[in-house]
Amino acid sequence: MWPSFCRLQVFCMILAVLAILVLVHNFHQLEHLDHNTVSGLNWIIETGDQQSSSPTTKTTRKHYCDYEHQTLSKREQAEEESLFAAIQWPNPPVGKIPFIRSTDPAHSNFVILNSHVRFKVGDQLEVLVHMKDFQGKPKQYGGDYIQARIHSPLLKAGATGRVVDDQNGFYKVFFTLLWPGEVRVSVSLVHPSEGIQVLQRLREERPDRVFFKSLFRSGSTSETTVCNVCLPGELPVCNFTDLYTGEPWFCYKPRKLSCASRINHAKGGYQKGLLTPSESLFFQTDVNIKVPVLPSGPDSVTVEPLGFTESANLDRSQGLDIFPLGYYYQDEWRPRTRWIRHFNKTADISECLQGKVVHLFGDSTIRQWFEYLTTFVPDLVEFNLGSPKNIGPFMSVDLKHKVLLKFRCHGPPIRFTTVFSSELRYIANELNGIVGGRNTVIAITVWSHFSTFPVEVYIRRLRNIRRSIIGLLDRSPKTLVVIRTANVQELGPEVSLFNSDWYSFQLDTIMRKMFSGIAVFFVEAWEMSLAHYLPHTLHPQDVIVKNQIDAFLSFVCPSET
Repeated sequence: MWPSFCRLQVFCMILAVLAILVLVHNFHQLEHLDHNTVSGLNWIIETGDQQSSSPTTKTTRKHYCDYEHQTLSKREQAEEESLFAAIQWPNPPVGKIPFIRSTDPAHSNFVILNSHVRFKVGDQLEVLVHMKDFQGKPKQYGGDYIQARIHSPLLKAGATGRVVDDQNGFYKVFFTLLWPGEVRVSVSLVHPSEGIQVLQRLREERPDRVFFKSLFRSGSTSETTVCNVCLPGELPVCNFTDLYTGEPWFCYKPRKLSCASRINHAKGGYQKGLLTPSESLFFQTDVNIKVPVLPSGPDSVTVEPLGFTESANLDRSQGLDIFPLGYYYQDEWRPRTRWIRHFNKTADISECLQGKVVHLFGDSTIRQWFEYLTTFVPDLVEFNLGSPKNIGPFMSVDLKHKVLLKFRCHGPPIRFTTVFSSELRYIANELNGIVGGRNTVIAITVWSHFSTFPVEVYIRRLRNIRRSIIGLLDRSPKTLVVIRTANVQELGPEVSLFNSDWYSFQLDTIMRKMFSGIAVFFVEAWEMSLAHYLPHTLHPQDVIVKNQIDAFLSFVCPSET
């Protein structure tokens, strides 16, 4: 009995020693998540989602999907619930809907409900949209994504409409008639409800469908690995989570090099084959992606003018629920809640920005502001820092008027070609390093590069930026902070899966809600791009950018009228 007991004790001790050795081995393997490397990956096959409870086993996918495990305060939880409620979208009935029963814009139509009415500027126009399927049968449920606008081509005038989903195949669109003359109605189906359901699935299930990469180099040895907010598989990774903001970022660890040898960040590519054959039918150019819905009757009304006093009061409407927020007339944007200046002369811009430091943070859509101002204002001379083209950081200087204009892209995920690791800065951290004051102007846009991720990733990014803005305004209340909203773009079958207007619309809704109630101003890029007659594009043409700049500078140098 006793020898057996001793043998059992020895056996247990050996097991304990082996367990300690395994623990030490794995600790060294996972220390900073950067040892025993894997590199040269074009794409990683996704493994299961089961997460082991043992701290010594290799880490599975969920461990690196940090947005799934955030610790939120009660206030943050309540805010997140409110944001999810704001972007909640009607789903089709349970079960797969065959393509033939999906929304067909060619069979659908719209009608102006009150077309016989004698309209004046300021009146409401109501349009009823009736959606049908490819058999011409009326749809019995909602969830289609529709864009609508009114416009007068000869006047170069346009405004957006408010779409209300009755969730029974009918949609009401409300317009405010803001200028006199003949006004036409245009309605487009951006995505059928069946396609929206696919986009929702991709956003939640495939956050890795756009992948990134980093180059690691030491001496003559270099390796490239895949990076993302969320990495699939059980391979060792480098943890590049930001120490100050907590923003997560991971790369698969190189085979031979340390994580500290990372030298750049770049877009890797887009994963293919995301859709089943039946799902791909919901994403067809000229069939059900941004296709016009035609009228069944007149598509225009005639609007009579108001007197001068009435018109002035209309343009300066007050209230919390003004829609639309502005409109075009003769190609000039006219906000409805404030006066706007139009900076048509370079001298006016130079005078407005005199003595100011202007920081532009975000993606390529705000880089357009830097490019426009540097090109349009002769005294603004770009100081070439040797930064890669279209990447930055960029800086222009006007010595005569003492103006400093700077652009820097936001931190990952950023789908630029190549950004040096040393230049990967989070906006929140940059804001924390700005002193601020009456001569400091800051403009921010963050949206397009977050469209492929669950919205929790985007909410955290904006929450960090908002916290830094509040801190900056607390210490320097006269600092001007401007938020540029998202914009619509051209869509095809592939672009829809990564950068659909529906994704942008949802992120834009979150952005507006999260920055409401604090002392920031908005440039309404969404309405400016949707209301204009030019074709939609991710990077709007100069006439639209010019109106964005006018709105921006009107916050910097408000009209004295």
